[in-house]
Amino acid sequence: AFFWLVSLLLSSLIWFITVKTSDPWDEPLQKGLLIFGVMFSVLLQEAFRFLYYKLLRKAIEGLVALSKDGCSPISIQQMAYVAGVGFGLMSGAFSMINLLADALGPGTVGIHGDSQLYFLTSAFMTMVLIFLHTFWGILFFHGCEHRHWWEVTAVIVMHLAVSGLTFWNPLYLGSLVPSYLLMATAAAWAYLLSGGSAQNLRRFLLCKS
Repeated sequence: AFFWLVSLLLSSLIWFITVKTSDPWDEPLQKGLLIFGVMFSVLLQEAFRFLYYKLLRKAIEGLVALSKDGCSPISIQQMAYVAGVGFGLMSGAFSMINLLADALGPGTVGIHGDSQLYFLTSAFMTMVLIFLHTFWGILFFHGCEHRHWWEVTAVIVMHLAVSGLTFWNPLYLGSLVPSYLLMATAAAWAYLLSGGSAQNLRRFLLCKS
Protein backbone atom coordinates (compact mmCIF):
# COMPACT_ATOMS: atom_id res chain seq x y z
CA ALA A 1 0.00 0.00 0.00
CA PHE A 2 2.88 2.37 0.80
CA PHE A 3 4.47 1.74 -2.60
CA TRP A 4 1.17 2.52 -4.33
CA LEU A 5 0.89 5.74 -2.31
CA VAL A 6 4.38 6.81 -3.38
CA SER A 7 3.52 6.18 -7.04
CA LEU A 8 0.34 8.24 -6.60
CA LEU A 9 2.30 11.07 -5.00
CA LEU A 10 4.80 11.23 -7.87
CA SER A 11 2.15 11.00 -10.60
CA SER A 12 0.09 13.70 -8.84
CA LEU A 13 3.15 15.93 -8.71
CA ILE A 14 3.76 15.54 -12.45
CA TRP A 15 0.06 16.16 -13.14
CA PHE A 16 0.06 19.31 -10.99
CA ILE A 17 3.11 20.72 -12.78
CA THR A 18 1.77 20.01 -16.28
CA VAL A 19 -1.63 21.55 -15.53
CA LYS A 20 -0.16 24.68 -13.93
CA THR A 21 2.22 25.27 -16.85
CA SER A 22 -0.45 24.82 -19.55
CA ASP A 23 -3.32 26.94 -20.85
CA PRO A 24 -6.41 26.12 -18.70
CA TRP A 25 -8.77 27.36 -21.45
CA ASP A 26 -7.40 25.03 -24.13
CA GLU A 27 -9.89 22.12 -23.84
CA PRO A 28 -8.16 19.75 -26.32
CA LEU A 29 -4.86 20.29 -24.50
CA GLN A 30 -6.44 19.69 -21.10
CA LYS A 31 -8.07 16.49 -22.34
CA GLY A 32 -4.74 15.34 -23.74
CA LEU A 33 -3.05 16.12 -20.44
CA LEU A 34 -5.73 14.10 -18.62
CA ILE A 35 -5.07 11.08 -20.84
CA PHE A 36 -1.33 11.54 -20.38
CA GLY A 37 -1.76 11.77 -16.60
CA VAL A 38 -3.76 8.55 -16.41
CA MET A 39 -1.37 6.58 -18.62
CA PHE A 40 1.68 7.94 -16.80
CA SER A 41 0.14 7.02 -13.45
CA VAL A 42 -0.46 3.45 -14.65
CA LEU A 43 3.12 3.04 -15.85
CA LEU A 44 4.42 4.50 -12.60
CA GLN A 45 2.28 2.09 -10.55
CA GLU A 46 3.67 -0.87 -12.49
CA ALA A 47 7.22 0.44 -12.08
CA PHE A 48 6.70 0.55 -8.32
CA ARG A 49 5.19 -2.94 -8.42
CA PHE A 50 8.44 -4.12 -9.99
CA LEU A 51 10.52 -2.28 -7.37
CA TYR A 52 8.42 -3.91 -4.67
CA TYR A 53 9.04 -7.32 -6.22
CA LYS A 54 12.80 -6.69 -6.14
CA LEU A 55 12.56 -5.62 -2.50
CA LEU A 56 10.58 -8.73 -1.52
CA ARG A 57 13.04 -10.93 -3.43
CA LYS A 58 15.86 -9.53 -1.28
CA ALA A 59 13.74 -10.11 1.81
CA ILE A 60 13.19 -13.76 0.88
CA GLU A 61 16.92 -14.26 0.38
CA GLY A 62 17.47 -12.82 3.86
CA LEU A 63 14.84 -15.13 5.37
CA VAL A 64 16.44 -18.14 3.69
CA ALA A 65 19.87 -17.17 5.06
CA LEU A 66 18.45 -16.91 8.58
CA SER A 67 16.32 -20.06 8.54
CA LYS A 68 17.66 -23.35 9.89
CA ASP A 69 16.38 -25.52 7.05
CA GLY A 70 17.37 -23.12 4.26
CA CYS A 71 13.75 -22.51 3.24
CA SER A 72 11.75 -19.31 3.34
CA PRO A 73 8.66 -19.42 5.59
CA ILE A 74 6.80 -17.28 3.04
CA SER A 75 6.57 -18.16 -0.65
CA ILE A 76 6.78 -15.64 -3.48
CA GLN A 77 3.19 -16.56 -4.40
CA GLN A 78 1.97 -15.53 -0.96
CA MET A 79 3.89 -12.28 -1.18
CA ALA A 80 2.47 -11.64 -4.66
CA TYR A 81 -1.06 -12.12 -3.35
CA VAL A 82 -0.53 -9.83 -0.37
CA ALA A 83 1.17 -7.19 -2.52
CA GLY A 84 -1.72 -7.26 -4.99
CA VAL A 85 -4.27 -6.91 -2.21
CA GLY A 86 -2.33 -3.98 -0.75
CA PHE A 87 -2.23 -2.19 -4.10
CA GLY A 88 -5.92 -2.90 -4.70
CA LEU A 89 -7.21 -1.84 -1.29
CA MET A 90 -5.26 1.42 -1.29
CA SER A 91 -6.39 2.16 -4.84
CA GLY A 92 -10.01 1.45 -3.89
CA ALA A 93 -9.77 3.53 -0.71
CA PHE A 94 -8.57 6.59 -2.61
CA SER A 95 -11.25 6.11 -5.27
CA MET A 96 -13.99 5.99 -2.66
CA ILE A 97 -12.58 8.97 -0.74
CA ASN A 98 -12.74 11.09 -3.89
CA LEU A 99 -16.31 9.95 -4.56
CA LEU A 100 -17.41 10.68 -1.01
CA ALA A 101 -15.83 14.13 -1.24
CA ASP A 102 -17.82 14.80 -4.43
CA ALA A 103 -20.99 13.51 -2.75
CA LEU A 104 -20.79 16.30 -0.15
CA GLY A 105 -21.81 18.76 -2.85
CA PRO A 106 -22.57 21.26 -4.08
CA GLY A 107 -24.91 19.94 -6.76
CA THR A 108 -27.03 16.88 -7.42
CA VAL A 109 -26.04 13.92 -9.60
CA GLY A 110 -28.13 13.85 -12.77
CA ILE A 111 -29.51 17.37 -12.39
CA HIS A 112 -28.42 18.26 -15.96
CA GLY A 113 -29.80 15.07 -17.48
CA ASP A 114 -26.71 12.94 -16.84
CA SER A 115 -26.94 9.41 -15.52
CA GLN A 116 -27.98 9.08 -11.88
CA LEU A 117 -25.99 5.83 -11.61
CA TYR A 118 -22.68 7.64 -11.17
CA PHE A 119 -22.01 6.52 -7.59
CA LEU A 120 -23.28 2.97 -8.16
CA THR A 121 -21.17 2.39 -11.26
CA SER A 122 -18.17 4.02 -9.57
CA ALA A 123 -18.52 1.52 -6.72
CA PHE A 124 -18.57 -1.37 -9.20
CA MET A 125 -15.51 0.04 -10.98
CA THR A 126 -13.69 0.40 -7.66
CA MET A 127 -14.49 -3.21 -6.83
CA VAL A 128 -13.20 -4.51 -10.16
CA LEU A 129 -9.96 -2.54 -9.76
CA ILE A 130 -9.37 -4.02 -6.29
CA PHE A 131 -9.76 -7.54 -7.68
CA LEU A 132 -7.68 -6.74 -10.76
CA HIS A 133 -4.78 -5.40 -8.70
CA THR A 134 -4.84 -8.63 -6.68
CA PHE A 135 -4.71 -10.79 -9.82
CA TRP A 136 -2.19 -8.50 -11.50
CA GLY A 137 0.10 -8.87 -8.50
CA ILE A 138 0.10 -12.65 -8.91
CA LEU A 139 0.66 -12.48 -12.68
CA PHE A 140 3.33 -9.78 -12.41
CA PHE A 141 5.35 -11.56 -9.73
CA HIS A 142 5.11 -14.88 -11.58
CA GLY A 143 6.38 -13.23 -14.75
CA CYS A 144 9.30 -11.63 -12.91
CA GLU A 145 10.12 -14.81 -11.01
CA HIS A 146 10.23 -17.02 -14.14
CA ARG A 147 11.52 -14.36 -16.55
CA HIS A 148 8.26 -14.50 -18.51
CA TRP A 149 8.34 -10.86 -19.49
CA TRP A 150 5.31 -11.27 -21.74
CA GLU A 151 3.25 -11.85 -18.58
CA VAL A 152 4.56 -8.58 -17.14
CA THR A 153 3.73 -6.86 -20.43
CA ALA A 154 0.23 -8.37 -20.38
CA VAL A 155 -0.38 -6.92 -16.91
CA ILE A 156 0.73 -3.46 -18.04
CA VAL A 157 -1.44 -3.64 -21.17
CA MET A 158 -4.49 -4.76 -19.15
CA HIS A 159 -3.92 -1.96 -16.64
CA LEU A 160 -3.66 0.61 -19.42
CA ALA A 161 -6.77 -0.81 -21.10
CA VAL A 162 -8.93 -0.71 -17.96
CA SER A 163 -7.79 2.83 -17.15
CA GLY A 164 -8.42 3.90 -20.73
CA LEU A 165 -11.93 2.41 -20.67
CA THR A 166 -12.94 4.92 -17.99
CA PHE A 167 -12.82 7.62 -20.67
CA TRP A 168 -16.01 6.06 -22.08
CA ASN A 169 -17.92 7.38 -19.05
CA PRO A 170 -20.71 8.43 -18.69
CA LEU A 171 -21.32 5.54 -21.11
CA TYR A 172 -20.85 3.18 -18.18
CA LEU A 173 -21.56 -0.05 -20.04
CA GLY A 174 -18.63 0.77 -22.31
CA SER A 175 -16.26 0.71 -19.34
CA LEU A 176 -17.81 -1.73 -16.86
CA VAL A 177 -18.52 -4.70 -19.15
CA PRO A 178 -15.03 -4.93 -20.73
CA SER A 179 -13.42 -4.35 -17.32
CA TYR A 180 -15.31 -7.25 -15.77
CA LEU A 181 -14.44 -9.47 -18.73
CA LEU A 182 -10.77 -8.59 -18.24
CA MET A 183 -11.16 -9.32 -14.53
CA ALA A 184 -12.56 -12.78 -15.26
CA THR A 185 -9.67 -13.46 -17.66
CA ALA A 186 -7.07 -12.27 -15.14
CA ALA A 187 -8.73 -14.31 -12.36
CA ALA A 188 -8.64 -17.53 -14.37
CA TRP A 189 -5.05 -16.87 -15.44
CA ALA A 190 -3.89 -16.13 -11.88
CA TYR A 191 -5.73 -19.21 -10.60
CA LEU A 192 -3.91 -21.46 -13.07
CA LEU A 193 -0.52 -19.89 -12.35
CA SER A 194 -1.10 -20.44 -8.62
CA GLY A 195 -1.46 -24.17 -9.18
CA GLY A 196 -5.21 -24.33 -9.57
CA SER A 197 -7.00 -26.69 -11.90
CA ALA A 198 -10.51 -27.47 -13.09
CA GLN A 199 -10.52 -30.57 -10.89
CA ASN A 200 -9.61 -28.57 -7.77
CA LEU A 201 -12.31 -26.03 -8.58
CA ARG A 202 -14.90 -28.77 -9.02
CA ARG A 203 -13.93 -30.33 -5.67
CA PHE A 204 -14.19 -26.95 -4.00
CA LEU A 205 -17.64 -26.27 -5.43
CA LEU A 206 -18.83 -29.75 -4.41
CA CYS A 207 -17.20 -29.42 -0.93
CA LYS A 208 -15.07 -32.50 -1.49
CA SER A 209 -11.64 -33.03 0.02
